[in-house]
Amino acid sequence: MPIIKILPHPEYCPEGTSVSAPAGTSICEALLDNHIAIEHACDMVCACTTCHVVVRVGQRSLSEMEEGEEDMLDRAWGLEPDSRLSCQAILGLADVTIEIPKYSINHAKENH
Repeated sequence: MPIIKILPHPEYCPEGTSVSAPAGTSICEALLDNHIAIEHACDMVCACTTCHVVVRVGQRSLSEMEEGEEDMLDRAWGLEPDSRLSCQAILGLADVTIEIPKYSINHAKENH
């Protein structure tokens, strides 16, 4: 089972943490299943950028980025070359390290 290392984030996990999830699970689902309340305003259908993460290690282990995700990412705050929408990034077999950006384009948080 791959491990997702989450770098420290002042709101979601101030100390940073690691979680495991089965291959085939999205990063967003894995975080939510492990009580890391990452934003996901569109309910994980690739219609917003609130679940944006930057993959620091393990990019090749994730599913290929599809055109819809690529188009949506153009709207993300703090876009980087290794940015992904966590709802679309499906885990492979290798471990990954992610950083959750400090800000998103949402002005208000959703309670899911």
